[in-house]
Amino acid sequence: MRGPVLPPERTPAPSARRPVPPVHPPVPPVRRTGGDPAPYSGRTVHDLLLRGGTLVDGTGAPRRAADVAVTDGRVTVLPPGGRHEAAETVDASGQVVAPGFIDVHTHSDALAAHHEDHRPGVGGPREEAMAALRLAPLLQGVTTEIAGNCGSSLFPALPERLPRLAEHLRVVFGLGPVPPAEDFEAFAAGQDPARRRTHIASLVGHGTLRAGVLGFADRPATDAELRAMCALLDRSLAQGAAGLSTGLIYPPGGYADTGELVALAEVAARHGKPYVTHLRDEMSQVERALEEALEIARRSGAALQISHHKTAGRQAWGATLRTLPRLERARAEGIDVLCDVYPYTAGSTVLHALLPPWVNEGGIRALLERLPGPEVRDRIRRSIAEGVDGWENTVGNGGWDLISVAAAPRHPSAEGRRIADLAGSRGVDPVEYVCDLLLAEDGEVTIISHSMREDDVRRVLASPLAMIGSDGVPKPGRPHPRWAGSFARVIGHYGRDQGLFTLEEAVHRMTGLPARRFGLTGRGTVRDGDRADLVVLDPDAVRDGATFDRPLLAPEGIGTVVVAGRVAVRAGRPTRERAGEVVRVV
Repeated sequence: MRGPVLPPERTPAPSARRPVPPVHPPVPPVRRTGGDPAPYSGRTVHDLLLRGGTLVDGTGAPRRAADVAVTDGRVTVLPPGGRHEAAETVDASGQVVAPGFIDVHTHSDALAAHHEDHRPGVGGPREEAMAALRLAPLLQGVTTEIAGNCGSSLFPALPERLPRLAEHLRVVFGLGPVPPAEDFEAFAAGQDPARRRTHIASLVGHGTLRAGVLGFADRPATDAELRAMCALLDRSLAQGAAGLSTGLIYPPGGYADTGELVALAEVAARHGKPYVTHLRDEMSQVERALEEALEIARRSGAALQISHHKTAGRQAWGATLRTLPRLERARAEGIDVLCDVYPYTAGSTVLHALLPPWVNEGGIRALLERLPGPEVRDRIRRSIAEGVDGWENTVGNGGWDLISVAAAPRHPSAEGRRIADLAGSRGVDPVEYVCDLLLAEDGEVTIISHSMREDDVRRVLASPLAMIGSDGVPKPGRPHPRWAGSFARVIGHYGRDQGLFTLEEAVHRMTGLPARRFGLTGRGTVRDGDRADLVVLDPDAVRDGATFDRPLLAPEGIGTVVVAGRVAVRAGRPTRERAGEVVRVV
C-alpha cells in the first residue's frame, strides 16, 4: 500500500478562497412563500399534535415552550397552550421535542435491501435478528441514516464488474448476498420499503467505485480508468448521492494515491457535495494522514468531513491535542472541514482489514486462496511485527488482546471473546487462529477493537467541529453497542451527566449541523414547513442501555419518534409504521 503522495504546499490566493460557513450560523427568519403552510387559523385539524413540550429546534437556539403540529408530513410550530385540533395528540409535557436525529456515519446500506438469505441468526431466526437491527437506530431517535461510508457503498460499478463486486460486498456488509447496483438510482430501487424504518441517504464509496472499474489490483488507475470512475461518480451524484467517501485503510481504496483522490473529490466539489474520509491512518501516522486529507480538500475545493475522528493505538494516544487545533487552523485558512465522532473507546471493522495490504490484494477470493499457506502466515507475522510502509497496522499498534470477535455466523461461540484468548484456548498463536477463522467463515468476520483512550474521545466530542455518527456496523451476532446507543449516550452520559455540552448544542450536532453539511434540505430543524421527522425525549431520563454483552438493548427516555409525519415509536415501543424513504440530495 502506498502512503500519501503529497505535492508541494500551495497557498491559494486570497481571492480564490471560499468563505467557510460558521459552525453555528444565526437562525434565519422564517419566510413564507406561496408553497409554505398557511399561518395557523384556529380551524385547521392537524394530523398530529405534540402538545405542551419544550422545543429544542436543532439550530442551537435556546429552548422554548411550543406546540408542534404535523400536517401532510410537514411541521408547523404553534404558540403553546392554544386550542389546536389534531387527529392524534401526544402529551409532551415535561419533555423535549427535537428534530429526528441524523446519523451521519452508518454502514446500514444493505440492512433494508432486497435480498434473500436463510442462514440462522444468533439467538433466533435470522429475520428476527435483522428486525432488531433495523429497529435499533429508530428507538434512540434516529430518523435519517447516511450510509456509503468508509469507501464502501452498494454502488456504482460498470455492468461487467458487478458479479465480482457482489462477493466483496457480501463480506463488507455481512448480511448475505446483496446485489450491487450500477448507480444511485439502482441502489434506491433496491431498498425495500417494507423494511425501511428510517430514511437513508448514501455517499458514493470510493472503494466500491474503484473495484467497480478496475477491480482489486494494487496499482494506479490508468487515465481511462480514472475517467470512468469520474463519470460513474458524476452520474450518481447527479442522481442524488450525498457525497464521496473513502476508506483508505481498506482494499481496494487504500491502493489509490493522492492524485486519484483529488480528481474524484473535484467531481464532488462541482456538485457542492463533501469529500468524507476514513483517513489512511488513525494510529501512529494520524497527523500525516490528516495532512493528506486537508491537501485533497485544498486542491479539489471540496468540503472535507473527517470520519469518526480518533487517535487510536498506544502510539497515538493524546494526539487529539494536536489534530483538533490543526482542524481549527485549517478552517481559518479557508478549508471547510468538520468531523464526526462516536462516543466509545472501541471501534469495529472487518477482521481481514487487520491483515497487511499485500495479503488482501486481488479481493476476498484471492485472500482466502492465500491464507492456507504456512509461508503466507509467517509473512503476516513479520508484517505485523515490523510494519509495512503506509499501513495502519492495528495489531502492531495495540495487540490481539484488544481485539474481540463481533460476528462469526458459523462460530457464534467465538462472539464476544478476545482473539488472544480464543487462540490460547486452542494452543495456537493469534495469526494462526485468525487465518483459520477467516477460512472457516468464508472471509465474513467482524471484530471490535478496544484501541482508544477516554480523554481523546471526550476531547473530540467537545469540539464545536464535531457532529455525531454511530459508525454502526449492523450485523447479527454481537455488534458494537454504538449502533443502538450512540445518540442516547451523547445526550445522557456526556451531555447531562458529564457536562460536555448543553442539550441545545448536543441536539444541534445531531440534527441541524449534519443536515447543513450533507444538504438535507428541510431536515434537521423544527421550523414551519420542515419535514416532520421528530423525537420526543425526557432529558432527565435519557440514557443508553446497549452494552458489549447486550448490544441491542434500547435506551431509556425516548418516548415518541415521528418519521415522515407518522408515529413510528409510541411510548418507547415501535409501531407498525414503515415510513422511511431514500433521500436524494440535489
